[in-house]
Amino acid sequence: MADETTADGTAGERANRRKVREGLVVSDSMDATVVVAVIERVRHPRYGKTVQRTKRLYVHDGENAAKVGDRVRVVETRPLSKLKRWRLSEVLERAR
Repeated sequence: MADETTADGTAGERANRRKVREGLVVSDSMDATVVVAVIERVRHPRYGKTVQRTKRLYVHDGENAAKVGDRVRVVETRPLSKLKRWRLSEVLERAR
């Protein structure tokens, strides 16, 4: 079972890929943790108007690399604490 193959005989990737989000760092006051605001644009189901929804994700940042205002990419991971379920993947753009 170590190397699973698909029906066509090729080695397949995992069925459930980790979620990836991009957002803006809004807080870096904790040690090894940043808070990232992810803005999602969705259409209202009844009225059709586009509305913005903001989620605040607690992200593990082991090296304390991200600062407030940075644009970052985060990936889903196993629960690291009560609130942290995301890990910093990369800093896309530094704050000016």
